[in-house]
Amino acid sequence: MPSTHHIAQFNVARMLAPLDTPTMVDFVAGLDPVNELADHAPGFVWRMKGEDEGVPDATDVRPYDADSIVTMSVWETPDLLWEFVYRSGHLEYLRRRQDWFEHLAEMSQVLWWIPAGTVPTVAEGKSRLDHLREHGPTAHAFTFRTRFPEPATAEVA
Repeated sequence: MPSTHHIAQFNVARMLAPLDTPTMVDFVAGLDPVNELADHAPGFVWRMKGEDEGVPDATDVRPYDADSIVTMSVWETPDLLWEFVYRSGHLEYLRRRQDWFEHLAEMSQVLWWIPAGTVPTVAEGKSRLDHLREHGPTAHAFTFRTRFPEPATAEVA
């Protein structure tokens, strides 16, 4: 029986420098290859792209401030998302995050279940991350470390 839900993920990172500076050159060079890897990874459903038509990444989406960028994607399961994050070429860039981004003392990534076929919004991602930061992991907003099972109904609160 096909799943009625997918897993959404949202994260925020505060850049050490603007994208067009030498500090960020390796990060920017990795955007297309990592996004291509995600687009073809098992379990991949959707990822946020730029606000302007044709922008292949989400680096122009700045819901927090000019120094922070966000990513958001949807996957069939948390395990398939985890495999992409920690067992693919994405890991090489994740290991270098301190070269490009500040260490945030608060949570910077959130996961939550969505009905299959729906696309989350940036406002929803921010709201879920705020909820996680305030309340810790719950069925409403959780982490890889503290996961919650797929809802049994087609509606998610």
